[in-house]
Amino acid sequence: MIDKLSWIAVYPEIFLLVMACVIALVDLGVKTPQRTLTYVLTLLTLAVVAVMEAVYAVGGETFYGFGKMVVVDPMGGWLKCFASVALMVTLVYGRPYAADRDMLRGGEFFTLSLFALLGMFVMISGHNFLVIYMGLELLTLSSYALVALRRDNGTATEAAMKYFVLGALASGFLLYGLSMLYGATGSLDINEVFNAIASRQVRHQVLVFGLVFIVAGLAFKLGAVPFHMWLPDVYQGAPTAVTLLIGGAPQLAAFAICIRLLVEGMLPLAIDWQQMLALMAIGSLLVGNLAAIAQSNLKRMLAFSTISQMGFLLLGLLSGVVNGNQLNTASAYSAAMFYALTYVLTTLAAFGIIMLLARAGHESEEITDLAGLNQRSPLYAGVMAICMFSLAGLPPLVGFYAKLAVLQALISSALTSYLVLAVFAVLMSLVGAFYYLRVVKVMYFDAPQANNNQPISAPADARVVLSINGALILILGIAPGGLMALCAQSISTIVKSLGS
Repeated sequence: MIDKLSWIAVYPEIFLLVMACVIALVDLGVKTPQRTLTYVLTLLTLAVVAVMEAVYAVGGETFYGFGKMVVVDPMGGWLKCFASVALMVTLVYGRPYAADRDMLRGGEFFTLSLFALLGMFVMISGHNFLVIYMGLELLTLSSYALVALRRDNGTATEAAMKYFVLGALASGFLLYGLSMLYGATGSLDINEVFNAIASRQVRHQVLVFGLVFIVAGLAFKLGAVPFHMWLPDVYQGAPTAVTLLIGGAPQLAAFAICIRLLVEGMLPLAIDWQQMLALMAIGSLLVGNLAAIAQSNLKRMLAFSTISQMGFLLLGLLSGVVNGNQLNTASAYSAAMFYALTYVLTTLAAFGIIMLLARAGHESEEITDLAGLNQRSPLYAGVMAICMFSLAGLPPLVGFYAKLAVLQALISSALTSYLVLAVFAVLMSLVGAFYYLRVVKVMYFDAPQANNNQPISAPADARVVLSINGALILILGIAPGGLMALCAQSISTIVKSLGS
């Protein structure tokens, strides 16, 4: 018998699933090329789900459902709320782009987006290995279909094939690692796995062997070196609306399963997985920043930028436990959560500009396509400049505070190795500033190309959302306290409940 609390735990997921099915049926009767009714229903659904999750998060309670397979806690509530909002923004930016490229012949763009979000929700709420894996597969299968949505485009089809093959490999790694942990601990429940590892009655070699495969699977989802190979090709080859869809909200779900598996499930093995994360962070910062310098395609440059940004996120995750001491845990993981949220916020605006500049027959994704953008649209140039400065970590933008919070977590550990990591991260940020500032230079100081002088037009809703998006990057940089406190409260709730 399923108790009432279990149903309460999954009300948002049930509503999202029902509405995704309803929207798919309603869309059969929609004939307009812009799919206006489908679009409006999708945004309303996302707004309702975001409010439901915010209410759960504000309540501050942690409770479980379906035999502890599902957890509702502040971190999960806020991440699902922000993921819903991120998908709303993505669809606002992406609808004109998708309509121009005949991607709205059916309502698949909207319904697959909703199913991808449902997968994210299951990943974020999962408190059992199988539930997390089911959510991951729902997200990835929806993402594969979305990348290949332009069936007549060879580049998109190639990107979808690469994504599918490498994604299947990474899912296999993760599943194999989880099965090793199940074999070692005898449980799929995250709390029971934590207690079994903490008891030190399980062979350490078996745990570490499984842990290696789990970290490899998680690194692929984050796009961290050396499991980053898919990222530049998929970002460049996928339609830009889909690139933002797989590069925005899913990063929050990837962060959530890192917390669920590595912190809630395997914190007693922190000394092992932190070493792996340190190597991946160094590789991501190095490869991401150096490779981005050589790119002329803006989407590909942002893909390598993502790899370097994930290096910073990993620095936050690896600085939680110092010599077995967990005093730094809450501040380090809350800094990583803040970093993930602000990265997604900035990514939304950057890819939004690329989509709004595109027009039928022209993608506008080369860096040279931005030449003289300030003369054509000061608003777009200003928002794009804010995004680049924020990603580079320049004050007073939110990217600066996010990097500062992660560096503070590293430095407060007082370990020499972590201090060296912090210095290395700062140096790599200086390297990264070159390719970000190059984009600003092209927008403000280069003359527009002869074939790129057409006036820029965009729907009113996209312009309004873009303005709010750019303003938030600045406002949260000047006054980050509220969001940082929210992250700290969410993570501290998890840390207090470890092993319970």
